[in-house]
Amino acid sequence: MASPRRRLTIAQVCDDLDISRSTFYEWRAKGRAPRCLKLPNGEIRIRAADYDAWLDSLEEAA
Repeated sequence: MASPRRRLTIAQVCDDLDISRSTFYEWRAKGRAPRCLKLPNGEIRIRAADYDAWLDSLEEAA
């Protein structure tokens, strides 16, 4: 299980999903991306635990 303090960058998430940053931002605008944190400097991070939970929610029953 991921550490609750581990944060991922958008670049890391995009690389893992093999998508572009614009696709990530489009999903985020539509409410289809994992939950994000906006840091005081304006950068966005994704908690690893939230990312894992989001991926799990996408699984279809076989």
